[in-house]
Amino acid sequence: MEVEGEIDRLPIDLLAHIFAMMTSFTDLAQASSVCKKWKQGVKQSLARRETLSFAGWKMDDDSTARLVRHAYSLKELDISRSRWGCQITDDGLYKISLAKCVSNLTSISLWGMTGITDKGVVQLISRANSLQHLNVGGTFITDESLQTIADSCPLLKSIFLWSCRHVTESGLLILVSKCHKLESINVWGIRVPLDCFISLLTISPALQIKPRGLPMNIGSTSMLPVA
Repeated sequence: MEVEGEIDRLPIDLLAHIFAMMTSFTDLAQASSVCKKWKQGVKQSLARRETLSFAGWKMDDDSTARLVRHAYSLKELDISRSRWGCQITDDGLYKISLAKCVSNLTSISLWGMTGITDKGVVQLISRANSLQHLNVGGTFITDESLQTIADSCPLLKSIFLWSCRHVTESGLLILVSKCHKLESINVWGIRVPLDCFISLLTISPALQIKPRGLPMNIGSTSMLPVA
């Protein structure tokens, strides 16, 4: 008669607690393949997670979407590009958008994801109605994405648009006009006239436009007369 190992006697809830401490997705995948009990424990551990970060991991569309689908309690999602090459595409963003947790996400980072376009961003953000913080810096999004953000994210507090060179003054104006809770916007590297920042502050005088040190006193621009 085969003797049951000590770890096999652990209840699934305790296994899930242990697996929740693991930061390696490779280790989680290996643990999930040990037996049915461990697989269930891994699923439960993902269901309890409020944050997931794939930064630094070589992930593809299917594996990323599969993990997000199991993370029912997820609040913060980071799939930023890293030197290891996180290969997420528009198809991956679409698959992620179908996860039940997306409507409850408060923070999403797509930093540096050069493989995505407006198509994927619109599909994801249009379902992220609880979003408060968004990082799309270093991507090739256009005003189309900003329009969707403005229409779908009424709770948005901060947005990082670092070097989004296809974003125009029109998109920024729409965003600030509709996102009444917006507190901070990073526009480093965006090619818009300085008058645009005056217009943004006219709409929302308390808005923090970053980075500081633009060729005007951006902190006191709201006090300047607007022609």
